[in-house]
Amino acid sequence: MDNGLAHEESVFINFRRYVPDPNEHGFRWVDIKQLRFSAESLDDRGMLAALIGHEQFRDDYAGGGVLPDGPRHGPYWLRLITPDLYEPVSQEKTVEILREWVDPLWDVPTELEADLQREVFARLAAADGIYYLSELGDEAIHDWGRVHDYFHEFVLVDRSAGRITLIVAADD
Repeated sequence: MDNGLAHEESVFINFRRYVPDPNEHGFRWVDIKQLRFSAESLDDRGMLAALIGHEQFRDDYAGGGVLPDGPRHGPYWLRLITPDLYEPVSQEKTVEILREWVDPLWDVPTELEADLQREVFARLAAADGIYYLSELGDEAIHDWGRVHDYFHEFVLVDRSAGRITLIVAADD
């Protein structure tokens, strides 16, 4: 365990896999990291702090994967991310953000919709708490952090299952 959290699994959904035309999917993808926590774990803010300190959080989401000593998280400098930057958000609002990001004008392939339902939306429905990483601003963007047009990050807390799930929906 690392900071009271143990990485269980990761899932990567690359929209490119579902469409014949590479320009049709907007280079979108979803990365999901699921971690287990103990029953006597911290409150939600404490768990957010543990997640930020966990090795799996050190991912620039630009092809480099998890770097145990990496200074970046997505487009941001890791040192500038704190639990207070995560805002509680409703399941309905989360679904709205994600559906808008997937693109309502695009006819989502059936297989992609099924995978999103199973891997993303079912996890949202089971969560006791959902947190959304607010926009950090220009000063927090690292040296090449503007590689994404969109970067949506949600943290789901499911106390009954003893899991915290990091969901990043972005493009490249």
